[in-house]
This record gives sequence, C-alpha cells and structure tokens, in this order.
Amino acid sequence: MDGHNNDTERQGRVIAITIVVAGVLAIAAPWITTVLGLAPKFEILFYLISLAAFIWSLVVTWKLWQKTRS
Repeated sequence: MDGHNNDTERQGRVIAITIVVAGVLAIAAPWITTVLGLAPKFEILFYLISLAAFIWSLVVTWKLWQKTRS
C-alpha cells in the first residue's frame, strides 16, 4: 500500500508542476515573443502548447481520481 501512495503522490506532483508551467507559459507568451522578436504565430504556438498541457493534466487528474476512488 505504501508504494501505491508514493506513486499517487508522485503523479500528483507531476500534474501540479505541469499545470504551473502551462499557466506561466500562457501568461508569459506575449512577453517571450516580444523579447525574442518572434512572429505572432509563435505566440499562438505557445498558447497551443499550454492548452495541450492543461488538457493532459485534466485527463491524468481524472485517471488518478478514478484510481484512488476505489
């Protein structure tokens, strides 16, 4: 049972870190493209990467919740 808790805690930390990084990327996308002098299409790319990370986090959180529910 202890290994199950450690695995669950590790997955929860990975999910939390992913959400934080995705949020920071979404907030910093305009600044990053301006500082690096990138085209606006790269800002959209950063937003899409952030969105993909949020969706992944949602799916993995749902699976983790279902696993710990029983």
